[in-house]
Amino acid sequence: MDIAALRAEQLQRAADVVREDDFDVLPPRFIGGADVGFEQEGTITRAALVILEYPSLKLVEHRIARIETTMPYIPGFLSFREYPALMAAWQMLEQKPDLLFVDGHGISHPRRLGVASHFGLLVDVPTIGVAKRRLCGRYQDVDPQPGSRQPLIDKGEQIGWVWRSKQRCNPLFIATGHRVSLDSALHWVENCTRGYRLPEPTRWADAVASNRTAFQRWQNTL
Repeated sequence: MDIAALRAEQLQRAADVVREDDFDVLPPRFIGGADVGFEQEGTITRAALVILEYPSLKLVEHRIARIETTMPYIPGFLSFREYPALMAAWQMLEQKPDLLFVDGHGISHPRRLGVASHFGLLVDVPTIGVAKRRLCGRYQDVDPQPGSRQPLIDKGEQIGWVWRSKQRCNPLFIATGHRVSLDSALHWVENCTRGYRLPEPTRWADAVASNRTAFQRWQNTL
């Protein structure tokens, strides 16, 4: 694995990320959620994509792709490992989203190219990174009440928001993926959160990927 070539590609792609709002449809009519996991001791990459209607946030489509994992886990280069399965699931979608939430980092990455930015660039759709853990940067303590936020700063640059979505839950790390400003990224995550720690698009993507109870209940209503 040529790490130097991967790093050079990251830096090149990061320079192409659009950090301002560039929506084709506003407000978005369909919002997507993406979640990636690994099965069979990491040999299979599983990507789940969901499409929610906005503003009802009702689930209207879901797809799961499972493909052979194409590269080993290398810290800082996870997007190269995850995007092939996301692309496979993307190609299965009948309804493409106007805005996509990805469970992972956007520009809140040491080289400003987490999976939300990498995949957002590849499909050229407004994309937001919603991560559960910090990858880089520093921030002040976030107040305990829901809605509290602090800027995530790295090398003197704001690369995201640290936002508490729910009391007694760890905060989320919200960042530009592609074609969405930092402030709009936080705005849309706030708009799509309904009392759970995760916003509905990535919460549903996780539910579909893991066949959680909420998804089973939804299937029973069909």
